[in-house]
Amino acid sequence: MLTTLLLLRRGYAYVPCSSLESVIEQTKERYYLALRSTQGTVRSDAPDWQPWVVYFLRALQQQKKRLETKIQRERILVDKLPELSVTILELAKEHGRLTIGQLVRITGANRNTVKKHLQSLVTAKHLSQHGKGKGTWYGRGSW
Repeated sequence: MLTTLLLLRRGYAYVPCSSLESVIEQTKERYYLALRSTQGTVRSDAPDWQPWVVYFLRALQQQKKRLETKIQRERILVDKLPELSVTILELAKEHGRLTIGQLVRITGANRNTVKKHLQSLVTAKHLSQHGKGKGTWYGRGSW
């Protein structure tokens, strides 16, 4: 978390869907090796920062690759869906949870059309349905 804080202070754009911490967690053996190698030289006349810097840059590179993959998947998803479905997904991402009434009001689309799009999005697991009847709301699925 300290690394992310330092990056944020230097202008790093935080992306919650791609965590540097998760990359470090998955490569923690290499993390500790790099950290120990560097720490062993910090108090010397010629500290060797290379093990830590190389590890850190590789972790950032891995995070970037993960993010590129997520962006590519999202592009494929958006390219295949009708415009109203894409709008509904964007609204779900923005608002967290939405009802059919809210979607009709926001999009101006016909209530039955909104219901059909929601049904398709739930079936494809892009959204999840919570509740039944008038209390039903929809939230983000696995995308």
